[in-house]
Amino acid sequence: MPGTVGRVPTPSAPVSGAPTASDAAALVLHHPWADTPLGPPEGWDPALRAVVDLMLGSPVPMALSYGDDLVLIYNDGYAELIGSKHPAAFGRPSAEVLAELWGVSGIGDVIGRVYRLGEPFLEKETTLPVSRTGTGIIEQAVFTRGYSAVRDSGGGIVGVLTIAAETTQVTEQLQSLSELASALSGTLTLDDVARVSLRYALNSFDADQVSFAVDDGPGWRAVRRVRGELLDEADERLPPLWRRWPADAGTPMTVTAETGRPSFTPDGQPLLATAVDRHDQKVRALAALPLRTSSLRGALTVAYQEAHPWTAAERALLAASAELVAQAAERARRFENQHGTAQLLQRSMLPEHLPDLPRLRVAARYDPGVDGNAAGGDFYDAFLMPGGGLGIVLGDVAGHDVQAAARMGQVRAALRALALSQPQPDAVLTGLDRLVGSLGTEGRTDELFVTVIFGVIEPDRELMTLASAGHPAPLLRRCPPGGDPVAEYLEIPTGPPLGLGGVRTSTSVPFSPGDTLLLYSDGVIERRRQSLAAGLTDLATAVAGAASGDPRALCAVATAAVAGATEDDVAVLAVEHVLTPSRSASMEVPAEPTAPSRVRHWMSAQLAAWQVPEQVIGAAVLCTSELTTNALLHAGTAARVEIDLSPERLLVSVSDSGTRGTVTRAQTDTLSSRGRGLGLIEELSDAWGTDPTVRGSTVWFEMLIPDE
Repeated sequence: MPGTVGRVPTPSAPVSGAPTASDAAALVLHHPWADTPLGPPEGWDPALRAVVDLMLGSPVPMALSYGDDLVLIYNDGYAELIGSKHPAAFGRPSAEVLAELWGVSGIGDVIGRVYRLGEPFLEKETTLPVSRTGTGIIEQAVFTRGYSAVRDSGGGIVGVLTIAAETTQVTEQLQSLSELASALSGTLTLDDVARVSLRYALNSFDADQVSFAVDDGPGWRAVRRVRGELLDEADERLPPLWRRWPADAGTPMTVTAETGRPSFTPDGQPLLATAVDRHDQKVRALAALPLRTSSLRGALTVAYQEAHPWTAAERALLAASAELVAQAAERARRFENQHGTAQLLQRSMLPEHLPDLPRLRVAARYDPGVDGNAAGGDFYDAFLMPGGGLGIVLGDVAGHDVQAAARMGQVRAALRALALSQPQPDAVLTGLDRLVGSLGTEGRTDELFVTVIFGVIEPDRELMTLASAGHPAPLLRRCPPGGDPVAEYLEIPTGPPLGLGGVRTSTSVPFSPGDTLLLYSDGVIERRRQSLAAGLTDLATAVAGAASGDPRALCAVATAAVAGATEDDVAVLAVEHVLTPSRSASMEVPAEPTAPSRVRHWMSAQLAAWQVPEQVIGAAVLCTSELTTNALLHAGTAARVEIDLSPERLLVSVSDSGTRGTVTRAQTDTLSSRGRGLGLIEELSDAWGTDPTVRGSTVWFEMLIPDE
């Protein structure tokens, strides 16, 4: 071809044997160009030679498709992308080398059009299959590709230059940022925000260690994740392990949180002076980003055990991530404050302890509806009557605000006062009706809507007397001798709700040993797009099929009986007339490392003295030890262990006074360093559940005693 002889490219290293992916220049030098449309390199046009020199010296993947056959010449970066096709692809027509992609829109058609017309073309964000050198694995990669015509010295088009800039990592990081925003939108508490943020930072930046910290009084609290930690499903659902740091800790994390200024260490030992373990000592590169809002200060850190240059793009992505995390953390803190106030108000108006009687066992459960952030109007109560009976009540004041909770407190207090002076249920509801009517008049509202059911249980007479003011019918679980348990709704006349006047009637029903009465609010049975009859059927079926009539177990069964979420509050009260009085014992557990061991010894001795079967003792002691460990670990307060033994079942509960939050059901396939207790209870017990209390949480489990 015409032109002046130019400089022949010199290979970067001596060539011995077959060329490899690291010496595309050597391929140019040794390829038999005389057999191709380009001819010998000595005759190449200077413009073509300049393009080839530029291409071979660039780290960006580039390829030249020359002549009508679009013969391929490419650099080392492009060789990495085509994988095993290199080096055989050198000097062959592009359509042959890229046969599986040539027909894809934006590949062969674009190259052909640029070659014919000379118009440049930019293809953004295209996903293409890539087989990288040395792996043999085909992966989907994202590229931004540019095509431009290559002209000779005379201005004629002799080829097409392709520049393929891979943006897979940037695209994945932007996608992960979008996923982070989505995940954070579903968080409610700081525990949730910490879990999501740490998982994102560890995976998206392929880091060795990440930390999340927020201000906590005069100091800080932080939680950390290290690559390679053994975490199972139970670990992910349990609250993170927070570490306290003093205000003057002087770590990069606390300094950034205090000053609001980010810091980046590409190489060094940034955590050596404040290291708490070998993981901190190994850190060489560290980025600390501030979490700063109007009401929150904190920091997010990302660390590597090797030197790591923090690029401008990476710093920008970290800053954007920290901004999202900070906003979510502020929302979570606001929710926790409001949630704590609302829940404290709600639970402070409910009885902290229920009566403990020889022949009656009582349990209750309250779960807030909506988003858990508002005080509700559902309430329950159980108290001793002057004549020796047990007064029981469950009601619902319409509304989900502080006013509804305040009215609930007024109604509950008035009902107890009326019952202690006039125990007949219908008379109590008549007096309460006048009070509610007065409250409505005082508040100038016709929307004060209260339903309630009140009853008196007399175990010596095996009788209970009930009256209802617009409330759902109570459910009675009976265990006939030698037969299967049955659950039936009692036919109690349903008078009008309180405040509307009208007549309420008392009804007496037999209450025999072995029976369990269940009172519930409408949040238990009502679901959107489902009939009330279906909810009632599901509740009765679940109660009849429960493993035992224990009140605590039935409360858990009742709240989960109807599928689907409810937006209403849920209140349940259960009373069992026991066949035989149970035996009980309790132990106060101090917040110290030896506590679980002391619990195991005490419980083993107590159950052995009660002649509980060995297999039940072993399983119960193991589960109790795990629950005690979790209570001390996550609540950080002393705990109380209570055991209650009847001829048919063993009930164990562990209560704390911390703010552990809701414990969720979790199954684990492997044992981890922590968090396995819930999985063990799931496997070893016949029933288990969690009950929020006024000052903390209670986790309990039940084990049936096998027949001799």
